[in-house]
Amino acid sequence: MGQYVLAIDQGTTGTTALLIDANSLEIVAEGSQDYAQIYPRPGWVEHDLNVIWKTVEVTVTEALKKAKATGKDIISIGITNQRETTCAYDKAGKPLANAIVWQDRRTADFCAEHKSNFQQKYTPRTGLPLDPYFSGSKMKWLLENVPTVKVAADKNDLRLSTIDTFVLYKLTNGESFATEPSNASRTQLVSLETFEWDEDLVKFFQIPKSALPKI
Repeated sequence: MGQYVLAIDQGTTGTTALLIDANSLEIVAEGSQDYAQIYPRPGWVEHDLNVIWKTVEVTVTEALKKAKATGKDIISIGITNQRETTCAYDKAGKPLANAIVWQDRRTADFCAEHKSNFQQKYTPRTGLPLDPYFSGSKMKWLLENVPTVKVAADKNDLRLSTIDTFVLYKLTNGESFATEPSNASRTQLVSLETFEWDEDLVKFFQIPKSALPKI
């Protein structure tokens, strides 16, 4: 059997898995599956994290089957993902709420109220304006409005992240709770000078730093 790179593209409307020959870099096999968007009310967009994970399982299995390969033939995995979509789950990897999708505008009032102050103090640090598009205000909303998320935070059993971290966490059975700088920067919780979770930004959004992945 050959050796493969597995590429997982977890997008806004579906998931695609590609098996790529590690030597020739040619695509050997592909699996893809769409999933439904959830619209609880105007301006709100959500995804079911259990469904997202199922699409990852299905598409990876499909690609492996087509290539007559197994997990032992994969030497590396790359993940690309819908960026600012925000996930809340516990340390066992169980989702505590639907993911809030990057298009969601439920935090528009909060962002409008604090925009001027944020622009002055923190936009130079984050490189981003205060906007519902980014993950920080979504995390704040989940903590303030979803009881299961608040309880998990109180018990130090909460994971807050973007989709890349959720997929990695599930792939490693909870062993790797991590993200990388470009995804982390889209949360508005990172200083571009240090590429670490910024104490002032975490405090501004009232996010427990212990719930955030390692960068």
